Amino acid sequence: MGILTGYRVLDCSIAMAGPFAAQRLGDLGAEVIKIEPITGEWQRHVSAGGAKGNQINVSFLSLNRNKKSVALNLKSEEGLSVLRDLVASSDVFLQNYRPGVAKRLGVDYETLSQLKKDLIYVSISGYGESGPYVDRPGQDMLLQALSGAMLSSGRVSEPPKPSGQFLVDAVTAAAASEATIAALLHRERTKEGQLVSINMLDVITTLQMQEISIYTVGKIEQVRSEQPHAHSYIRAPYGVFETKEDYIAIAFPSLKQFGELIGEPSFETYNDEEDSWTHRDEIFAKTQERLLNKTAKEWLVIFREHGIWAGEVYGYKDLVNDPQIAHNKTFVEYEHPTEGHVKAPGFPFKFSKSPASVAKGAPLIGEDTSEVLKTLGYSQEKIDTLLKTGNVAGK
Repeated sequence: MGILTGYRVLDCSIAMAGPFAAQRLGDLGAEVIKIEPITGEWQRHVSAGGAKGNQINVSFLSLNRNKKSVALNLKSEEGLSVLRDLVASSDVFLQNYRPGVAKRLGVDYETLSQLKKDLIYVSISGYGESGPYVDRPGQDMLLQALSGAMLSSGRVSEPPKPSGQFLVDAVTAAAASEATIAALLHRERTKEGQLVSINMLDVITTLQMQEISIYTVGKIEQVRSEQPHAHSYIRAPYGVFETKEDYIAIAFPSLKQFGELIGEPSFETYNDEEDSWTHRDEIFAKTQERLLNKTAKEWLVIFREHGIWAGEVYGYKDLVNDPQIAHNKTFVEYEHPTEGHVKAPGFPFKFSKSPASVAKGAPLIGEDTSEVLKTLGYSQEKIDTLLKTGNVAGK
């Protein structure tokens, strides 16, 4: 049994942040019911990287394990009635509708909390529930750009560079699942439900707690360098460097020791805490020139022998075969009825008595509709009628 076994979560979200948050709750044992339109959630029909799968594309597969699917027509009174019945038997309602949509549908917190007094209602938005940006699209890269994060690394002469991951979506999912669990703990102690509001702009801003405080409290400007330095507020050398073969990552070594190891005597003249920040372009360029003399593997042997912080630069091919990843059992593997063998990142947490697990891969559209409606006391005759009239879908 997982640590959240016994809790029922209604996942009415789409795309990444909401579904990923709900999946994390499912991994911990919660019964997560994904409420989808009759034609399926949007992400089923969008194949990132062209990975379409057999019946379920990989994007949907990766974000919706450990969930049941109930397909409802929420534009009909019959479909909304089913949703209300589900709310009355659930602990958490999670949605990331555009601001105003939940109210229009009649599934806002004020309405649903009348059906379930102790409901935990989690609302995820791009910029907040109100304000001047309320109608802007809450898209990951746009939020990265607004947050200031893109100007913390890279060359000043080049365009700001987005993260290679859907960073804002991922950290929003983590924040939403954390907030949900905290609200459930509060409910256990007080019997009170509540509205939990999370917006992606605040999440990516608070993620930069240290960097932004350096600016607001330390009064140090966020200035990028001429060289591809990895962080505007970290002293050189700091970043990824080309070698004779492959790349290597290096993090702010003692310059005197580092200079001796790579054969750059000029580094002895720099003070680690001040000069190595103000002269970061020169230090980066000289480091890059010296590192071309050996391969990444050769440098790593030298640096690790002398306590220099350095590491490999992996692609996914290297990552999935890494011995530490294997030791940690980072990936989970299971069989999916339509997609076959699945290997995917598992759980970023370990519990000795209530471990996370994959009990179910991503569902087909509405495959659990009948099963879930039976838990509400619906007769088979009523379920068949709803299916026939198109107010629900599945089997």
